[in-house]
Amino acid sequence: MTVSPSIPSFPVPDLGYDPAPNVRDLYTDGITALKGAFSVEWIEQLGEDIDVAFEEARRRPNGAIGRGPKRWYVEIHPEALRGFVELADHPWVRTVSEAVLGPDYRIVEVGFDIPFPGATYQPWHRDFRSTPETYREHRLTSLAFNLTTVDTIEEMGPFEIALGTQFDESPEFDHGMFPPKSFYPRYEERAVRKYPKRGDISARSALTIHRGTKNVSDFKRPVLVLGVDGPEATNAEHHDLAVTKGYWETLPETVRAHLRCPIVDELIPITQKHDIEGLVMGEA
Repeated sequence: MTVSPSIPSFPVPDLGYDPAPNVRDLYTDGITALKGAFSVEWIEQLGEDIDVAFEEARRRPNGAIGRGPKRWYVEIHPEALRGFVELADHPWVRTVSEAVLGPDYRIVEVGFDIPFPGATYQPWHRDFRSTPETYREHRLTSLAFNLTTVDTIEEMGPFEIALGTQFDESPEFDHGMFPPKSFYPRYEERAVRKYPKRGDISARSALTIHRGTKNVSDFKRPVLVLGVDGPEATNAEHHDLAVTKGYWETLPETVRAHLRCPIVDELIPITQKHDIEGLVMGEA
């Protein structure tokens, strides 16, 4: 039986953006975006912070985790980003999060993915198992916001997403995340490659089937991830965000309200838990 998407109608504060087109995109295509949300200077600072965090993570056991050949993922604490408040408190991020997930959404992940030169195709996948709220009721309960630190070109191995697959579900999915290759023609028919520029931001359902493509350039392509859960989602179990007391006291209430993580005296570097085993080898 086909179930029509139950598009939410949460009250959203007037922050200068009409979320209706974005909500519609997320429920139909599984992805939406805003061009020019941040300045190039802000993105350059973000890139610097990612570089520092990556080098630090690579020096620790399990500080970075493979997501395919020449491709790494690192989760970080919010304090590692000088621009975290500007990101978490951006009116578009807040508007889309509240419109899709309701006023009690929670920030559960801050991390980044870097495909380096030589990165190969990933298998088609989603980032975690779907839930009954999504595959039965067709409701989205989490979002992933992404920002690139480079102007993406074809040679860098752009992100590829199979539009409209966020509600797909089958017992044939390996670990609930990896569809069998017999499903690939459907995804290739729906596949769209994304070429964001510095300053652009996107929001997607991490359940929409997607993959990284081959990076045949001489450049890495870092992408920041801000993961957001609605009240029903449990993705926080895969992550270990924390903030220090001093940092917490500097945060505006509009950020504190959505950052329900431990407040500690001293941060412990994150050991990566969100291991997606099926991505380690990549595709040919």
